[in-house]
Amino acid sequence: MTPRVRFAPSPTGDLHVGGARTALFNWLFARKTGGTFILRVEDTDGARNTEEAQRGIVRGLRWLGLDWDEGPEVGGPHGPYFQSQRKDIYDAYLAKLEAAGRVYTEENGAVRFKFSRTAITVHDLVCGDVTFAPTEEPDMTVRRPDGSYIFHFVNVVDDIEMRMTHVFRGEDHLSNTWKHIDLFHALGATPPTYAHIPLILNPDGSKMSKRDAGSAIEHSYIHEGFLPDAVFNYLAMLGWTPRAEKEVLSREELVRLFDLAEIHSANARFDMQKCQWFNAQFLRALSPEALLAAVRPFLDNAGITIADEAMAAAVVFSVKEKVSLLKEIPAWVHYFFREDYPFEADVAAKLKAKPENAALLAAASAAFAAQASWTEETVHAAIEAAAKEAGVKTGALMPLLRAALSGQSRGPGVSTIAHLVGQASCQRRIQRALDAMAAESPAA
Repeated sequence: MTPRVRFAPSPTGDLHVGGARTALFNWLFARKTGGTFILRVEDTDGARNTEEAQRGIVRGLRWLGLDWDEGPEVGGPHGPYFQSQRKDIYDAYLAKLEAAGRVYTEENGAVRFKFSRTAITVHDLVCGDVTFAPTEEPDMTVRRPDGSYIFHFVNVVDDIEMRMTHVFRGEDHLSNTWKHIDLFHALGATPPTYAHIPLILNPDGSKMSKRDAGSAIEHSYIHEGFLPDAVFNYLAMLGWTPRAEKEVLSREELVRLFDLAEIHSANARFDMQKCQWFNAQFLRALSPEALLAAVRPFLDNAGITIADEAMAAAVVFSVKEKVSLLKEIPAWVHYFFREDYPFEADVAAKLKAKPENAALLAAASAAFAAQASWTEETVHAAIEAAAKEAGVKTGALMPLLRAALSGQSRGPGVSTIAHLVGQASCQRRIQRALDAMAAESPAA
């Protein structure tokens, strides 16, 4: 039978990293086996569900590249894919339980399911066989007095109707799985194969909640400047170690390597520094054009206007080794796109530290002006010639030029900066620095 798996979030908040990892494992299994990945929205809790949360979950999944074969915005033969729209289906299944004598109605109108009171074994692909002794719990409510259905019942009905072959979900659901199996049997259906995957814990070992750092896909990753492929790679390795010689893997490689038998039984610990390391690796592998496309929203938010696409691509590419997140890039490159950049306090002090600095910058400006062609190589040669003419080492001139051309003490190579801002702009920038040095106070 072709595998059918699902991710079934409740739209009560942002897409959580634990939910994203669950969706990712389901997606990997479906793509590895040629199966079907279904998105089902469990929105029966009218008091807590929100339209914005639902949209946020969809945005998060689409950002991660977790496309679904059936579900909202896609459709499919087993819809509706919102539980709030499936009441008639639940009513029909409740009638089956009534006909089988497995439910009864209390005076307040609540409908309860009669547990079988037998030992139930969950055959789990991750946790192994887990046997639950005959329960002494009270019979389970399946429909509330107001007519709404509880999670356990609708979850089982939907898994039957949508023909799920496997259910991969967090280990915290394992303790309730016997109830689901009891319902499957009462409805004359075969339960799916279960795999309860390890939880994601904070670095201190506590369970990761929606309030913890790194927990929300939209706010912790999209807004912070992570790349989807990097987060995808990192999440895949939270609870699974692929048989590979390297850690940085494309999603195609992860699909090919995915093996349920290799999912860990121990809980995974979240490490934001490791996630950022993955992001840095993916960021550095991008082409100049791809990096510019990825960082553009952050440049826009910083008020940076791009007039020359090729130049802008080269600019962001020049700092790719310096950053780990896209959101860091504007602070590293803003001066390329403006000539009224501020001089950082230590930079301004460095420019005015020695009386001969002005003469050194003037010599560099003259050497720049004499260049007939403007390449990174000719720029570097001009700097070396200016230093030699002034009787100093090239290394003594470089920090001054960096300060004058960028207002900062960090960034790509000075020759790279000068080449990218252009010959005329270099002249203006050096003159601006000289004017600031001559003034009573540094330019701001």
